[in-house]
Amino acid sequence: MSGHTLRAKRRRSALRTAAFLAPWLIGFGVFFAYPLVSTAYFSLMKYNGFGTPTFRGLDNWTYVFQDYPLFWPALRNTLWLVLVMVTCRVVFGLGIGLLVTQLKTSVGVFRTLFYLPYLAPPVAATLAFVFLLNPGTGPVNAVLDDLGLPAPGWFTDPTWSKPALTALAVWGVGDLMVIFMAALLDVPKEQYEAAELDGASSWQRFRYVTLPNISPIVMFAVVTGVIQTMQYYTQPLVAGKVASGVIGGSGQQFEPGYPDKSTLTLPQLVHNLGFQRFDYGAACVVALVLFALAMAFTALLMRRRGGLVQAGDPR
Repeated sequence: MSGHTLRAKRRRSALRTAAFLAPWLIGFGVFFAYPLVSTAYFSLMKYNGFGTPTFRGLDNWTYVFQDYPLFWPALRNTLWLVLVMVTCRVVFGLGIGLLVTQLKTSVGVFRTLFYLPYLAPPVAATLAFVFLLNPGTGPVNAVLDDLGLPAPGWFTDPTWSKPALTALAVWGVGDLMVIFMAALLDVPKEQYEAAELDGASSWQRFRYVTLPNISPIVMFAVVTGVIQTMQYYTQPLVAGKVASGVIGGSGQQFEPGYPDKSTLTLPQLVHNLGFQRFDYGAACVVALVLFALAMAFTALLMRRRGGLVQAGDPR
């Protein structure tokens, strides 16, 4: 085969490969690369969405990190929710999945009951929780009072507002339950039988048989949970508005984070800076911080994935 023919063949192969990759490359460029580059560009500009952008250098970054009083509370709240809410959702989702898979009868009924809360619209579910956890008239505190237990302020108390949001997230854990159920039912029964013959306890069977087999699904649940929590916007905003009594029309201004900035998250800052204060440069800075945090958490979790599998190694 001559050199010219070989080059032509390689060129055709490269064009064929590019044609197959074109849909992904176009989607990546339009929906990821271009928005990311634009966000980085506007983070260095003074821009209100109407005029011509003017270069500011690192002034937007300095403003967000040093002068904007809502950034650090929002960052702490977001990290708290990532660590606590994601952990609780994964643990409860796995626990409920284990429980349902062990049932002998009415499996479909319980699976449906646990999955239904996940189908509730976020706004409706948040409104229902704010009503149920109302410190003055809510039925939850009424029951706690009858039992002689302390009744928290929930969404009106900065100490309890994030645990209340976590309870709301755990209530809608049906999506993870279904995923974990599918993974648990796929664990080879022969491994359980071999473990029982070796005298393994229930905890040992879970640690050395169940966990290593479902570790990719656990990692998937954690990574997607981190990404979703990094985008946590609707529930804390609605809860803060309703609990504070600010439920006016679209023209009414509302400073997010009630009570006392305890429900403030980074996605709320992006909206507050970009669409209420019209400071697109600062909003892009917060968006880039969110992106960097999501990438860092994902990279860390992927590096730790091997440790999760090794935890089930009896050696």
